[in-house]
Amino acid sequence: MPKFYLTTTLPYVNADPHIGFALEIVQADAIARYRRLLGDDVIFNTGTDEHGMKIWNNAKEAGLDPKAYCDGFAAKFHGLKEALNLTYDHFVRTTDAGHVAAAQEFWRRCDQAGDMYKKSYSIKYCVGCELEKTDSELVSGRCPVHPNKDLELIEEENYFFRWSRYQQALLDHYAAHPDFVVPQNRLTEIRNFVASGLQDFSVSRLASKMPWGIPVPGDETQVMYVWFDALVNYLSTLGWPKEDGEFAYWPGVQVAGKDNLRQQSAMWQGMLLSAGVPMSRQIFIHGFVTSEGQKMSKSVGNVVNPYDVVSEYGTDALRYYLLGALPSYDDGDFSRATFDSTYVSKLANGIGNLAARVTTMAGKFCGGIVPEIAEDRYGTGAFWGTYHAAFARYRFDDMVRAIEDLVAACNKSVDAEAPWKAAKEGKDVSLFMYQLLEALRHAAVALLPVIPSAAERMLRDLGIDPSSVRLPEDSAWGRLVPGGTIVTGGPLFPRKE
Repeated sequence: MPKFYLTTTLPYVNADPHIGFALEIVQADAIARYRRLLGDDVIFNTGTDEHGMKIWNNAKEAGLDPKAYCDGFAAKFHGLKEALNLTYDHFVRTTDAGHVAAAQEFWRRCDQAGDMYKKSYSIKYCVGCELEKTDSELVSGRCPVHPNKDLELIEEENYFFRWSRYQQALLDHYAAHPDFVVPQNRLTEIRNFVASGLQDFSVSRLASKMPWGIPVPGDETQVMYVWFDALVNYLSTLGWPKEDGEFAYWPGVQVAGKDNLRQQSAMWQGMLLSAGVPMSRQIFIHGFVTSEGQKMSKSVGNVVNPYDVVSEYGTDALRYYLLGALPSYDDGDFSRATFDSTYVSKLANGIGNLAARVTTMAGKFCGGIVPEIAEDRYGTGAFWGTYHAAFARYRFDDMVRAIEDLVAACNKSVDAEAPWKAAKEGKDVSLFMYQLLEALRHAAVALLPVIPSAAERMLRDLGIDPSSVRLPEDSAWGRLVPGGTIVTGGPLFPRKE
C-alpha cells in the first residue's frame, strides 16, 4: 500500500476552536478519507501548539500554570474528532516529551550545519501572530491581522537562523516543483517573497523574560521561538529523529491557512534543508472564513463555534457546508441564511430526497430487491473524471458541485421517466431502476469523504458494506448485488421547522 502522510497546522491554544480551523481539519479529513479509498496507507496528523508569549501571558492572566491552561484548550480541540467525525491518527501536543526531544535534536542539527548564531537586535513583534513585523507590513503602525493588539518592541540578544543561506535553494525547488504550493497564486506569492530577499530570523527568546518554551540545547538562558519549535511537530509525530518506523511516511502534504504561507512553504522548508531532512511533499493553502460578512472577533461577538453548529444541524451538515458552500482557494463566509439554504436545497431536498425516492421506488417496483440486469454500468465516467481531478487540486467546492450535478441529473431522470406511470401500464422498469440504484451508489461512494455518516447509511440501504468500497470506481469494490435487499429508512436530513 502506498504511504501517504497528511497534516494540518497546529492551532494555537489561546481560544476555543472556531469555524476557521474546522474548515482546515475537515478539508484534511476529506483528503485522508479519499486517499484511503484509493488504497493508500494513511497517517493523518493534527494537534495543538502550546508554547510562546501569547500562552504565557494568557495563563498568567487566568492565574493558571501554563501547562494546565493548555490542557483545557487541548481537550476542546481533541474533542473535534468526535464532533466533526474526523479520522486523524495522531494528535501531537508541542508540550509532549517526544516533541520536546525532537525539537531540541532539530536545533542541534541546524547548529551543526552552521545555521545558528547569536546577536543583539531590536524588532517590532506581534504577539497575536507570534511574528516579527517590518514597517512595510504594518497598516497605520499596527499588524493588519491583529489591529487591536499593541506591537511589542523586543530588544535582546537571541539566536538567529541563517535563513538567507537557503534563498536560492528554495527558488530552485519552487521552479522544479510547480505544484509544490497549491493554488498557483500562493506559489507565485511565496516565490516573489523569497526572491525579494530573505532575512535571517530570531529563533529564541530570553528565558528570564518568557520562560514558556523549549530550552535551547546547551544554553538554558534561552528558549526556542514558538514557530521554530512548533513546525518540528510534523516530524516529531512520526517518531523522528528515529528514521525508521513511521518516519518512512515523510515527506507529507500540509494543509494550512493563507496566514501560514510564509511559515509553511519558506521558513519550514529552509529549516528542513538545514537539518538535512527532505522537504515537504506539497502544501495546500486555504482562505479565511468570515462570519456574516465580517472578520470573526470576540469583541464583535460573531465567532462561530463548530460545536454549536453541530449540536443544531449535525456533523454532516457542517462538513457539507465547509467543503461545498465555501470556496476552496479563497476567503469564504459563514452565513446562517446561506447555511440554512444549503441544508434545505442541497441536503434535505437534494441528496436526502434522492435517496428516499430511489429506495422507496425500489420497494414499490422491484419488491425491495436489486433487479437482475446484465447491463450493470451507469454512465458516470465523466463524473468520476471531474471528481478525481477536483481532489487532485484540492478543489473541494468543484468536487461537491460534481456530486450535486449527478444528484440533480438523477432527480431529473426520475421526473422524465415517471416509472410509477410505466409500472401502472404494465411496463418493465427494472432496467431504469437498476441504473438509478447504480447512480445512487456512485453518489454515495463519492460522498464518503464529504458526509461520511450519511454516505455510509446510503450504502448500507443499498445492501453494500461501506468498508468494502474502494476506488477507482472500476475496481472490484463494493457493488450492487443482484437479488440484494434495498432498505428504505427515515430521512437522511430531516427538514427543520
